[in-house]
Amino acid sequence: MAAYKIAVIQFAPKPNEIESNHQRAKAFIRDAAAAGAHLAVLPEYHLADFFPSHDPTIRQQCSNWKTYLDNYCALAKECNICIVPGSLGELHADNTIVNAAYFIDNTGSIRGRYEKKNLWHPERAYVKSSKNDTRHVAFDTPLGKVGLLICWDLAFPEAFRELVMQGAKMIIVPAFWRLSDASDVGLKHNPRSEGDFLDAAVVSRAFENTCAVVFCNVAGPANEGFAGLSQIAVPFKGCLDKFQGCDEGLKIVSVDMDILEEAEQAYKIREDLAKPDWHYGYSR
Repeated sequence: MAAYKIAVIQFAPKPNEIESNHQRAKAFIRDAAAAGAHLAVLPEYHLADFFPSHDPTIRQQCSNWKTYLDNYCALAKECNICIVPGSLGELHADNTIVNAAYFIDNTGSIRGRYEKKNLWHPERAYVKSSKNDTRHVAFDTPLGKVGLLICWDLAFPEAFRELVMQGAKMIIVPAFWRLSDASDVGLKHNPRSEGDFLDAAVVSRAFENTCAVVFCNVAGPANEGFAGLSQIAVPFKGCLDKFQGCDEGLKIVSVDMDILEEAEQAYKIREDLAKPDWHYGYSR
């Protein structure tokens, strides 16, 4: 295996300024490529937060998703860098919106696509979940076997297990996760509740699945409840590096993938999952 430089772009989208957000995101990706990154990752809904989707203007903006996806494919080829362009709100012919993430390789080819299954509660009013229509799928990339999840999927270990059982060594999670998501009740108990959740879950998923977890969250003003805390974790070492707050920026982290094989030798998670009589019913 190899070591890869992964650029986590903690990005602050400006409301409804899709073209401006797109150009700024491209500038960050160019900076990442110039610094030698093999992969650049953006947050969920990085072009715009599509609340409320019943606004006809916002819904129409979701219809242009293919234009932006094609543009990212061209940029990946131009800069010789793999890109996960966060997630895109996609308006389809049946008038439904899906929340989709893509892995684009450094030749501009799409290696994987994922539609979010576990929707955050306010999102369910206007976004269609893939539910049982499709399974989680790991796919081959220049960085090895990769899986994609989105935001609230992080709370479901089952999603990680399904990807790991297919051989995923790296799981990438674009997110739009705020401290205010804990609700008034949660914030009363602990104002940093969601930050504790993120820090614990990202590291736990890395250890319990002997995989690298790349979590890329949205940036934004702290007084509006944004969390930031984008980070990359691997087993044994835990969090390799992270944003300490919610400011916008670019962080490049070197990930030695050999540590995943060493962790598997110690923990034998994948070996157990592969057994036909595995007692939790999981099997390859």
